[in-house]
Amino acid sequence: MVTASATDGGDCGRPDYTGRFWAKAQPPRQQGPERIHLLEHHLADVGACFERLLMQPTIGRRMARAGRRDALDEATAARLAVFAALHDIGKVNIGFQTQVWTNSDHPAGSWRPRPAGHTNQLLPVLTDDDWETAGWFFKGLGWWDDFLTWDDQDGATVCGLLLATLSHHGRPLYLYDPNLSKHPRLWRPYGELNPQEYVARIGKLLCQWFPAAFAPGAPTLPSAPAFQHHFLGLCNLADWIGSNEEWFPFECAPDDGYIVRARRQAEDAIRSRKVGLDIGAQRKAFGGVGAAVPDFGILFAFNTLNAIQQAAGDTPLEAPVVIIESETGSGKTEAALWRLARMYAAGLVDGMYFALPTRAAAVQIHGRVEQFVTRLFPEGHRPEVVLAVPGYDAGAGGGGLPDYAAGYDSGYDGHYDRGRPWAAERPKRFLAAQIAVGTVDQAMLGALRVRNAHLRSSILARNLLVVDEAHASDVYMGAVLERLLAAHGGAGGYALLMSATLGSAARARWLGRGGNGGGDDGDGGDGLSLEAAVAKAYPAVSTAAGIDAVGENGQGKEVDISAISEMGDFDAVARRALDVARAGAKVLVIRNTVDYAINTQQRVEELAGVDPGDAGLLYGVKGIRTLHHGRFAAGDRRLLDARVQVLLGKDTPAAGVIVVGTQTLEQSLDIDADLLITDLCPVDVLLQRIGRLHRHSRSDRPAGYDKARCIVLTPAGGDLAPLLEQTANANGLGEYGGVYVDLRILEATRLLIDKHPQWRIPGMNRKLVERATHPDALDEITAARGDAWKAHANRVRGQQLADVMAGGSAVISFDQSFFADNGKVVFHGNEENIRTRLGEERVDIAFDPAPASPLDGAPIDKVAMRLDWLRRRGGVDIPEGPIETKSVAGGFEFAIGNRRFRYDQLGLRRA
Repeated sequence: MVTASATDGGDCGRPDYTGRFWAKAQPPRQQGPERIHLLEHHLADVGACFERLLMQPTIGRRMARAGRRDALDEATAARLAVFAALHDIGKVNIGFQTQVWTNSDHPAGSWRPRPAGHTNQLLPVLTDDDWETAGWFFKGLGWWDDFLTWDDQDGATVCGLLLATLSHHGRPLYLYDPNLSKHPRLWRPYGELNPQEYVARIGKLLCQWFPAAFAPGAPTLPSAPAFQHHFLGLCNLADWIGSNEEWFPFECAPDDGYIVRARRQAEDAIRSRKVGLDIGAQRKAFGGVGAAVPDFGILFAFNTLNAIQQAAGDTPLEAPVVIIESETGSGKTEAALWRLARMYAAGLVDGMYFALPTRAAAVQIHGRVEQFVTRLFPEGHRPEVVLAVPGYDAGAGGGGLPDYAAGYDSGYDGHYDRGRPWAAERPKRFLAAQIAVGTVDQAMLGALRVRNAHLRSSILARNLLVVDEAHASDVYMGAVLERLLAAHGGAGGYALLMSATLGSAARARWLGRGGNGGGDDGDGGDGLSLEAAVAKAYPAVSTAAGIDAVGENGQGKEVDISAISEMGDFDAVARRALDVARAGAKVLVIRNTVDYAINTQQRVEELAGVDPGDAGLLYGVKGIRTLHHGRFAAGDRRLLDARVQVLLGKDTPAAGVIVVGTQTLEQSLDIDADLLITDLCPVDVLLQRIGRLHRHSRSDRPAGYDKARCIVLTPAGGDLAPLLEQTANANGLGEYGGVYVDLRILEATRLLIDKHPQWRIPGMNRKLVERATHPDALDEITAARGDAWKAHANRVRGQQLADVMAGGSAVISFDQSFFADNGKVVFHGNEENIRTRLGEERVDIAFDPAPASPLDGAPIDKVAMRLDWLRRRGGVDIPEGPIETKSVAGGFEFAIGNRRFRYDQLGLRRA
């Protein structure tokens, strides 16, 4: 083997493919000169990146904690770097190596190997199915027998970590896949390539690169399966960084001393502000671990902490999971950020991922977090706050990274943007950001059996995971969140959950004590009786140690609430809203479905058109009357959010206005209405909506509206029984409405409205939530209403059980070994189905040329569409490329298959 000094990698002429083993290549058919990066150099790059990652204090501690240790000793860290370097050892097969050869490169008269990959091709070698290659492959490294002594499980831990590193493309490999076939000829000499000799060279180089790994008497490797899973995520990350040519330029000349260069480049890459994983300089500028935190008044726009914010800061920082329960508008966001500041100063976390239930909510919170970061971190060391919402940020959400199917990795570099953090360039990297705000599904993907899940969960572990509106999770998402929290905490990570309306069962489950409760003894377990659950303190901060009462936050209010049977009477709702707005009040109308919201908006416009004096009462953007819901393009949603906060904002002068919308109005928007008109919904959702009513203290409310008022729209006669059967007018209620399925909860909510015409917030929150969601309360509803309700309850419970089972089968088994339990860690099933269960199935429809927005004329390049709108018998009509549009009055139309759609000031709808 030739030995040479390092070059700049750019002056090798035509690469000598035939005599050198390469890892990355730019072949003739791609733009630019032919280039290769030697396999040994790439192995060094990734090993050095992994080594440098473990040098980061928090990342290193999380890796150790996954193995149930407090810290990693030098030998263990070096051994893990060896495993990381071995990630592409399968590329020594000649099927992979010759795929870039030209016809003249092949030996005359010989057989020609077919192109091959480098991961599955190695599995028959590991299982001895290819006994010929297995006889020399690993022993050819020179230290295989010693390698097997690195653990105390007869080599099972070593084999598990080896399988994990070979799974670095994002999915665990199935060791015993019956579809795999052995190819001994892939590993035999061909031309000037001799795989056996090259494996021996790699073995010697690894001994030189990481000598501490081979030191006698070193501790054995941790055997916990979670250690293998966490390693895979960091190995995946190291490979992505080590594959970026910006930091690791191609080098085609062999160099026994290349590891020095690789380590220098790895240090530069991970230390760079673009990657942001080495925050040593930032911590030093902050004052080091244990530095004082800036005063609350410096970090936020107000000087005094309220009760919930004080409690969030005072709760022991080492608590793995903290749950904050407090009324809407009480400053929970600031409480979470205040806790983050203290945890960062203590060196417990590097940053934060702030997870919200919707994209729009994430966009709203993003700006507040940016202000906080500007005030917390010293100038010159402030991390960019990544908006982890695909499609909302021009620099994020681009196409996925290549899958290495052919080994051509130029795609790593083609989209390199010097002006953006590396983590913001692809959704798969969002969780690598030091500070990010995004949707909860991005975090949940770290616990699901989907590609690159381990990368997400492993790098998320260094940061505080904040989940806002935790109660918004359905049964399926609740099961996923439970597994995510367990994995996050198992690696030493910290989480903070926030909710205005959380039930006792969910609280216990997410604190890791579900099913372990002691009935009525007040520990918050699943066995807590209704009365014991109602008696729990609120507002409160909970940890695994128990629930602590918190005083009220000065946001208390009394709400006059009543139910009126006008859910389907759009004329009556519109007249009621107009009468109130004409009296100078701000009216918020929230409907359960977009169709009902559009019908209400159209009727309001029709009635307002009769009287010229009503023109200024309707919500609109740039003179265009509209409403607020989720079926608008991203740019238009920004306009809608901004406008609604202008009309209903904290400092907006008193004036009559009507804003009609859907659930998009109930989360993360700082808006303040004088009157709320809302459809019947579960009590926790209703309390969330009421949070937008009299949110701030004002002295200029119109006469008659100085006290908060909420009108709840119910079906005719207030009777929900017809919804037990299929009906076209469900408006999101019941099994056939598709939004709020459990009619027992809706009936319990309706009864609470009738029984308590005045709600005291937050004093009654716990009582209201438990009496409408606790199993005992729901059983009372069922028992009192006959067989049809019992049948409904059984169907709902059956679906919930199915959702729990679906969630359980979709999550990663972090307690299973890649080797000993190989079949249990494999990602069987349909990944797309797993992803879409996180929320409403949608697909982006791209336009070319981009039509004009009906609101401000800006181009709309794409819209997100419900997938069920495109379903047909036997499949789904999804256009393969951009589609054309046709301008119509007030907007544009387009066709997909035999379906036509319209986009105008009312949003996207079927034409």
